[in-house]
Amino acid sequence: MFSVDIGQEERGTVLLLRGELDFDSAVQLDEVRRTGPVSGDGEGPVVADLAALTFCDSSGVSALLRLYRHLSAQGRPLRLAAVPRTVQRLFALTGLDQIFTVHAGVHEALAAGPAGPDTAPGAGAPARPNRKESA
Repeated sequence: MFSVDIGQEERGTVLLLRGELDFDSAVQLDEVRRTGPVSGDGEGPVVADLAALTFCDSSGVSALLRLYRHLSAQGRPLRLAAVPRTVQRLFALTGLDQIFTVHAGVHEALAAGPAGPDTAPGAGAPARPNRKESA
């Protein structure tokens, strides 16, 4: 089961993603993009808190990319927080770690400063280094 809880913080909007983000559930994230508080011309960053995400497949990644593009068109950054290792690995294998800005937690993501270079498509860079793990 997947859910998105939306919170408004002083510095931006937080989306708490819980459960499995896959083909069946990606539509929920798309619905937030189309009708939620990130659909209009809001201000400040949007932080997707992935701490409670238990699974993410290519459909989930595509939904995150659609959200990223939507926000970039508004001049707002999408910052990811508390990304599980399995998802970090997926990002590294696909090169998306060069697109998404990743932070250790929500507070770090919100405190990262105003919208800036990470709003340009392809300009994202991890806020912390990705570590290669030996198998």
